[in-house]
Amino acid sequence: MNSEFGGGLDQAVHKAFTRPAPKTAGARMRYLVKQHKGTRAVAQLLGVSQRTVERYVKDQIKKPRPELAARMEREVKARWQPQIKAKARKKAATTGGIVVDIHARMGYTAPIGSTDESRIRHLTVALPPRHAARLLDAQDQGADEGRLRELTAEALKETYFQDNGGRAGSLEEVRITDVVHLDFEL
Repeated sequence: MNSEFGGGLDQAVHKAFTRPAPKTAGARMRYLVKQHKGTRAVAQLLGVSQRTVERYVKDQIKKPRPELAARMEREVKARWQPQIKAKARKKAATTGGIVVDIHARMGYTAPIGSTDESRIRHLTVALPPRHAARLLDAQDQGADEGRLRELTAEALKETYFQDNGGRAGSLEEVRITDVVHLDFEL
């Protein structure tokens, strides 16, 4: 599944880590075993046998299959430094905001007579904390890519296109399509 917006938010939070996550298969497996307090739970989580988990823990197997390596990396990153992640998300939602760097086709709905034709734009916009909070809360509640895209479009509408109420007051909706590049920064 290609998750531009959800993955971008995750990447922004991962940049806040103070220590790198384990890199080798054995180190990742040992971390997961420690987190789940046993090899059986990790085996069920990853969809492998308990004996396979034990072999990774003992470094008897060093190179996992690509799909297993991806699952291990995803599970480790999801659990790595939870307090640091929570602190970074709270700061973004309350005081720091979030910076979005997007290169995509954007169009908007506006009254007749305006140029609402969609075109490729490259924007780097600092979104205020209220928009960061909406994005991060939606992600926490399991919002899909479409919803995260809508929230980002609404935030860009208010912050960039309408300049926080200073212009383009009649602008109704901003649409984001054909994303070339997307990056979030806390």
